[in-house]
Amino acid sequence: MQLLFPLLLAFLVFIRTRSAAAIPDKIYGVNLGSWLLLEPWMLPNEWVAMGGEICDNCLTCISSEFAFAKAYPDTVDERFAVHWSTWFTQDDVNNLKEVGINTVRIPLGYWIVEDLVNRTTESYPRGGIKFLSSGLKMLRDANINVILDHHALPGAQVANQTLAGCCTLDVQFYTPYNFGRALTWTAVMTILSHLHPNFESVFSIEAVNEPIMNAAKTPGYRKFQKNFVKTVRAVELLLGIPVEGNLPLPPMPSEADMCTRLVIACNTDSSGLFRPSSAVVRALMKACFILPGIIQELGWLPNYDSCHGCTALTTKPPQSNFMDVLWQLNHPANPAKAAIGPQAYDDHLYYSFGEVAKPDPNSYLQDICNRNDIQRDTALGNSPVWVGEWSLSTQFYATDDFLRQWADAQKLAYSQGAGWLFFNFKIETSGLERQWSYIEGVRRGYLTMDPSQVNDPNVCAAYKKNPPRQFD
Repeated sequence: MQLLFPLLLAFLVFIRTRSAAAIPDKIYGVNLGSWLLLEPWMLPNEWVAMGGEICDNCLTCISSEFAFAKAYPDTVDERFAVHWSTWFTQDDVNNLKEVGINTVRIPLGYWIVEDLVNRTTESYPRGGIKFLSSGLKMLRDANINVILDHHALPGAQVANQTLAGCCTLDVQFYTPYNFGRALTWTAVMTILSHLHPNFESVFSIEAVNEPIMNAAKTPGYRKFQKNFVKTVRAVELLLGIPVEGNLPLPPMPSEADMCTRLVIACNTDSSGLFRPSSAVVRALMKACFILPGIIQELGWLPNYDSCHGCTALTTKPPQSNFMDVLWQLNHPANPAKAAIGPQAYDDHLYYSFGEVAKPDPNSYLQDICNRNDIQRDTALGNSPVWVGEWSLSTQFYATDDFLRQWADAQKLAYSQGAGWLFFNFKIETSGLERQWSYIEGVRRGYLTMDPSQVNDPNVCAAYKKNPPRQFD
């Protein structure tokens, strides 16, 4: 405890004026899937070599990070450190830069903030935050923008999926306890995004990847959306950053650490963001006690004298980010109603999982060339919206000629919004890379070297309906 406040103070006073990362005019991006959140289907050979297992039902074998850590408690950290250092490297950054990628979305588990893990009941690898930091530095130096995606939530936000980090039928995210842990994760990532130089290219933080699609099964999610945004903006007010629609906090003593600033805010704020008993304040208080350990782990202890008296950033706040309102059914909460300051929305579309179009080339092109999801989102206030996950996967064997058409048609559709991010940046050579690896798709000519271009700008001419499909 004696080291806590000096570390927090050293961290805080390093604040320096810099330009915030900004959303590109058009996002041409990829996901860095299976780097800091491993999904075995993307690299089955490496997963098995590490000690994992491949099975049809993820409940029955070592098929998730949770199961792996439980099976190998003494060596999990070492094995994952090897994976983290090799799956995403400077060579990958160079490849992405060469093919014109300007944005990446990084899927993360809540356990990257290690103090959030209940080690009596939860098992996950440790040490990922250092690799996140070093990877962000490589991306920053390449001028590639970053979305931090909370992909796997505490308690698991969806059942029977390795993407949640824990394959389980007992979904527990939608509870006050786990909402609280997610808010603390949010506070930590917001603070790092504003203060740590390696996080400089982060322009958006995503609240929850792919919650259960039936809104009736996500109790409390509406309130969580509002608290997520309040947490992001409360951190900024504590750091002296202007927040749209809120009066600034009274001037803070330059020597005040984050915990002290929070106490002052609770006693003086009139914005409503700092009610002492609120979930937001509880999350912020936990975050300020977690930060010293992260500072030490990152080996980043700035010199107090080099920035004495610096207490504010003059930078644009990052975008809070949610799955779009169309993601859920049955009277979902509209995240647009939670917005305070800049906010963006994420849509995902995979035809290979069914229930989108009939499984044949003509039906796929007929559907994609007439989709109006972006227009519908915009009409509901969900703008800017990007398509944060898509691929060339299909329910049928696709010829090379069709995959060129399929890539063009999807890019044209998704570019009607803020842009797109392909899933994934690469896939292990296992037969899936042809339709799931962006780099392989470019190599084969399905995806153009310049992501803003297409092979055939008239690919949809024969499939366009007249008049276009009406809003539902």
